[in-house]
Amino acid sequence: MIRIAILASGSGTNAENIMEYFKGSNSISVVCVLSNKIDAKVLDRATRFKVHNFSFNRVNFENQSEISAYLKENADYIILAGFLWKIPANIIEAFPNKIINIHPALLPKYGGKGMYGMNVHKAVIENKEKESGITIHYVNENYDEGAIIFQKSIEVLRTDTAEDVAQKIHKLEHKYFSKIIEKVILENERKG
Repeated sequence: MIRIAILASGSGTNAENIMEYFKGSNSISVVCVLSNKIDAKVLDRATRFKVHNFSFNRVNFENQSEISAYLKENADYIILAGFLWKIPANIIEAFPNKIINIHPALLPKYGGKGMYGMNVHKAVIENKEKESGITIHYVNENYDEGAIIFQKSIEVLRTDTAEDVAQKIHKLEHKYFSKIIEKVILENERKG
């Protein structure tokens, strides 16, 4: 069984979707959900799925041993589902091409520090973009610069608000993220 750890900072709708998707899988299992916020709703969602979960602080995360050691011992892949902190180099090194993130824009546009959630959607509207979308990518040492795995776009109408764009993006995230995670993991495992 291939073990997934999910890192999330917020309400956790993507994390919940992933837990639901892999609930009956014979090959991939979500084994834990970790959050950098003690009151993140994602932890409640994980509890409902009976998935081990806990929160941590920046010291635990950036410390060379604690969270890194836990992940190395308990996970084969790390999925970032709305996780807002930069991943420390020691974790990236321990999981080469095994940390996958979803970003609510068509990278390389609207990526980087501070570009998440509504910040992205507001920038898309302010710049009168005709399209936006999602990017699923590997994580490297720079925000949103890892190799792109998958992109899907949506049309942005002149009448759309940032909230409208957010709704369209959420639909794409829920439709594609779990399927792409599964595809990547199974292809990687076949290659050995």
